[in-house]
Amino acid sequence: MRPVYAISGGVSKFAKARPDKTFQAVVKEAYDYAIADIGLEHPKFTELVDGSVASYFSDHFARQLMAGIMVQDYLGLIPKPSHRVEGGGATGGLCFQEAWKSVASGHMDIALAYGFEQMSHVETWKGNEFIALASDVSFDYPVGGFYSGYYAMMVTRHMKEFGTTPEQLAHVSVKNHMNAYYNPYSQKRRKLTIEDVRNAPMVAWPLTRLDICVMSDGAAATILVSEEGLEKLIKAGAQIPQPLVKITGIGRGTDAMRMSDRPHVDYDTFMRDYATPQERDSDDTRAYYKALWDHGTRYPGVHSFRAGRTAGNMAYKMAGVYDPLNELDFVELHDAYTSSEIQTYEDMGLCRYGEGGPFAASGKAFMPGVDYGLDLKEESACPVNPSGGLIACGHPVGATGLMQAVFAIWQLQGSINKHFGDDTLQVKDAKRGAIHSHAGTGTYVTVTILERED
Repeated sequence: MRPVYAISGGVSKFAKARPDKTFQAVVKEAYDYAIADIGLEHPKFTELVDGSVASYFSDHFARQLMAGIMVQDYLGLIPKPSHRVEGGGATGGLCFQEAWKSVASGHMDIALAYGFEQMSHVETWKGNEFIALASDVSFDYPVGGFYSGYYAMMVTRHMKEFGTTPEQLAHVSVKNHMNAYYNPYSQKRRKLTIEDVRNAPMVAWPLTRLDICVMSDGAAATILVSEEGLEKLIKAGAQIPQPLVKITGIGRGTDAMRMSDRPHVDYDTFMRDYATPQERDSDDTRAYYKALWDHGTRYPGVHSFRAGRTAGNMAYKMAGVYDPLNELDFVELHDAYTSSEIQTYEDMGLCRYGEGGPFAASGKAFMPGVDYGLDLKEESACPVNPSGGLIACGHPVGATGLMQAVFAIWQLQGSINKHFGDDTLQVKDAKRGAIHSHAGTGTYVTVTILERED
């Protein structure tokens, strides 16, 4: 398996609607940016790239089957190899990992991963229906299965089990909207208060409109290369941004589509198969989890994403991460709901199961030096969603996981000021970050670790 470097990325402006461009042209906006960032013109890069992977969630939004081929043609990449991946909200994360596989395996030296969604072509209710088709259409969907209802159910169980509060959820929304305020690519650049979030129209208690991401138009693209690919690009005159960013770990997890089909595991099985090495090594944490189980908590229940824990553990093992909170400098994670960000803190080992609510309000996941208008008791430890995340930056589904990758690349290159025109969101001296992509109610989850190579 060869080393793989993520050398460049680009994103389009994320917006409620992009009536100015077709989906092909929106992808080209991100693609052009990624190429320009390495200083090459289209003909030269097109000649050198070995192939691509396309990421888009739904044929319904574009009203076009095989839309990836149309993008491939529009970018001038025909007849080079390409394929489309689809995995709900995890589509972009899967795409990034598929491109990594193509390079790591030796099949390609230079691979392009691009993703898009143009969700504005349908009414919001119809878009929600399309998204709901990612639930079980024979079991969940006929009884009114829309995702806001699913996530409301999950977080009310989290609240019942662990004492999580709506105000803790609102801290996530305030944080991510404030971060997006400094991100010129984001869809929702707003300064909010806890009261703003809680007083917003209720969608599915306790989730208000400001706890939930919105449908978006947008695209993202990344360029992944081997050492041989680097040499080819440099020989062709490319100016590769420094430092290099290496992909050091990938992980994936899956779970049953229907939450009712997910089995509970006992304490010993959890500690053996799902606990992180750090949790297993801590007497205090083992006792904490034993007390939870004795009290009646079950794993994964409907309050945890077992696939997220599986993906995180796999990626951490590959990358040599033992203490995620202190060994990761930032995380870009799938926050379709404020509640899912809190659940994912726990799945990714940033805190223990049951502690996601207090963690959200503590300050540990906030950017240092940003005035959020909140009384945060603790200093930043690992900023989460410095981009603004899905809630505020936007969620054009097929682009989202790749958007996370682009922002992670820029963080590790130390080039946020270059791309944003402002360094507020630059994580100082970032050396290692994680991106996390999530589908359905945790049916597909990917985690990828990226590191700066000095």
